[in-house]
Amino acid sequence: MIGWGPTLEADGTTFRLWAPDRDWVTLEIAGGDAVAMTSGPDGWFSAKAPVGAGARYRFRLADDLTVPDPASRAQSGGVHGWSVVVDHAAYEWRTTDWRGRAWEEMVIQEVHVGTLGGFSGVADRLPEIAELGVTAIELMPVNAFGGTRNWGYDGVLPYAPAESYGTPDDLRALVDRAHELGLAVFLDVVYNHFGPDGNYLGAYAKGFFHPEVDTPWGGAVAVDQAPVHRYFVDNALMWLNDYKFDGLRFDAVHAIENDDFLDAMAAELREKTTGRHVHLVLENEGNDADRLHPAAFDAQWNDDFHNVLHVLLTGETSAYYSDFADRPAERLARCLGEGFIYQGEGSPNHDGKPRGKPSAHLSPTAFVAFLQNHDQIGNRAMGERLTLLTDRQKLRAATALLLLGPQIPLLFMGDEQGSESPFLFFTDFHDELADAVREGRRKEFAKFAAFADPEARKAIPDPNALETFDQSRAHPGPDAATWQALYATLLKIRHEAIIPRLRGTTAIGAEAIGEGAVVARWRMGDDAVLTIALNLGDEAVAFPVIEAAPIFADGDPGQPDSIAVWLAR
Repeated sequence: MIGWGPTLEADGTTFRLWAPDRDWVTLEIAGGDAVAMTSGPDGWFSAKAPVGAGARYRFRLADDLTVPDPASRAQSGGVHGWSVVVDHAAYEWRTTDWRGRAWEEMVIQEVHVGTLGGFSGVADRLPEIAELGVTAIELMPVNAFGGTRNWGYDGVLPYAPAESYGTPDDLRALVDRAHELGLAVFLDVVYNHFGPDGNYLGAYAKGFFHPEVDTPWGGAVAVDQAPVHRYFVDNALMWLNDYKFDGLRFDAVHAIENDDFLDAMAAELREKTTGRHVHLVLENEGNDADRLHPAAFDAQWNDDFHNVLHVLLTGETSAYYSDFADRPAERLARCLGEGFIYQGEGSPNHDGKPRGKPSAHLSPTAFVAFLQNHDQIGNRAMGERLTLLTDRQKLRAATALLLLGPQIPLLFMGDEQGSESPFLFFTDFHDELADAVREGRRKEFAKFAAFADPEARKAIPDPNALETFDQSRAHPGPDAATWQALYATLLKIRHEAIIPRLRGTTAIGAEAIGEGAVVARWRMGDDAVLTIALNLGDEAVAFPVIEAAPIFADGDPGQPDSIAVWLAR
């Protein structure tokens, strides 16, 4: 199978491009001679040039069209500029004996590299992250995108780290430093679409997409085509092997609409990353429990956990929260006892169509739980965090549920300091595209009562304004020390009492004990029973009577906004 991108050899570099819609392609080398590429089978072109690492190159497809390598390992001059040959073997790793961390040990913090000052800025933050008790960081997508700032989901060159974040070796140094501190590193990758600025694939490989299959971003990516399948699988292998990431989070795989591709990719990644812990995590709106097993994917982000708790914490029931507005305590109990809330039932937000598959047979660790993430904050018009949307005591109780429950917890940067900074949707587009993104963003919220008036929508921040990006940096909240102490306490308990018992944990049962209250129980791997009683309602309830002292309690037991956690045999 032909691979994408340049291959360094002793006497030069071989370049390849899949351009089935073109009759000729010319390789251009900055400062050197152009080379006519040879046409091969199945639309592949290739050429060899006497250049090595650091050489800048691009492909000419017509007198007026040059394009970067879609598998460029680095860019010079942005996504419309020159691609750069990279020697992945040149970096000297310090942590050559790192073998990763077991999945049960994960406490993940999601971070945005750009708002933290690039790869080196994130590296500087790692000691305090590790000291808190977090065991892994998850980088929002870092591949090249149009402009200098972006969430990362508008990437167009999946193999190339964004120039504004640093060099490929800066990214390796970040991973290396994390491993020195005992932190695993995950990367969010996007295989379901490309961004709108800098994607040239349609100009020479229309077969890369299925225009007849509609997605929110245009025609679906044609992962059933061998070159396209190879493009993404090799990209995943690059991050895992050349950058030594400990795991990948696959964005919105429901939009790929091809389970065979997902299964084949997972099998190959498992086969080619042996001798260490490598973890594969899905985002899948379809709640597809069939993808979650040891030979495929370790876990899925559990939006149901977030959504039902958001309803209980804030009272908001619009848009997708309408799926959780009715009997939220019962729904939370199902989530704690069985994983997904929607396991095939009709979803009001999906026009009553069935959503999900049975999940009660899965381990609680097959689910990544969170109270906030980039989507759930940033997809709000004003980017508000829960610190501004709910009562502080309610949020403390929900935080304890997140960090002491058996699902794998994920935090968002700033949570641990009670940040009140918004996390807004930001881009760096220009001209007509900037106008389209700005107006499209504002139209998204027209269905919300607060923004029904066009004048009111003008208050929604312009994604392309530098100020929008700057406001999205997470600053400590006014009571940061109190929040940090709570997180440190809960994570200490998790590491000492929960994690050592997590493997083999099964749910015993969960039930609603009030309008906003639940009690849930799990049998841990050593046969101890973990019991969590939570009350986010307005009325007092009777918490269970357990002879052992709780390992954590906050608020008056059974009173509104209280939680108690027991671990007993």
